Amino acid sequence: MADTNHHQYKLLYFDTPGRAEHIRYIFAYAGVDYEDFRIQKEKWPELKKTTPFGKVPVLEIDGKPVAQSNSIARYLAKKFGLGGKDEWESLQCDVLVDTLGDLQASVMQVMKEPDPIKREEIRARVTKEELPFYLSKFEKIVKDNGGYSVGNDVTWSDLVFAVLLDQFESMYGKTALNGYPSLKNLKEKIHNVPGVKNYLEKRPPRSPLPRQ
Repeated sequence: MADTNHHQYKLLYFDTPGRAEHIRYIFAYAGVDYEDFRIQKEKWPELKKTTPFGKVPVLEIDGKPVAQSNSIARYLAKKFGLGGKDEWESLQCDVLVDTLGDLQASVMQVMKEPDPIKREEIRARVTKEELPFYLSKFEKIVKDNGGYSVGNDVTWSDLVFAVLLDQFESMYGKTALNGYPSLKNLKEKIHNVPGVKNYLEKRPPRSPLPRQ
């Protein structure tokens, strides 16, 4: 879907999926052109001073910078017809995206913990308790909903699911979603959308994420 208002978009983030990947998926799915500006690690300290709140991603819309990844994603989703067909579906998208954020925060705890003993304790808890708890609930939602997370068509929450499920497979192996066929099918369905598939084929290898 083209942006009928012909806005100029420039997305600023590091050369890694991180907090910007669902925004990139939204642009890819909608078929809307944007500049995917990937910040080099050595350039970040200087560029940081020019951002609204000292963090990225930042989306420049006709040169005006906007911060906060989910605020950006929600805005684009509404603009490109991915925000749900009514206010209730829009609310359900927000609920699922925020809940996915809770799960992602738990997973990130493992990566951020410097102490190896504590890190393994956190990893064990997340792997045995939190991942199965959340993924089983998400599995039921998608299964009961006929293959979508919200409504009967693709919304931005489906794209967020695809991004995070892909990251879980990267961390825990390709068998990580074997017990969750509906989630696995949702991820594959999004990844086979021509625009998303084309983006993934051209996506550069990820670089280490600098500290913000």
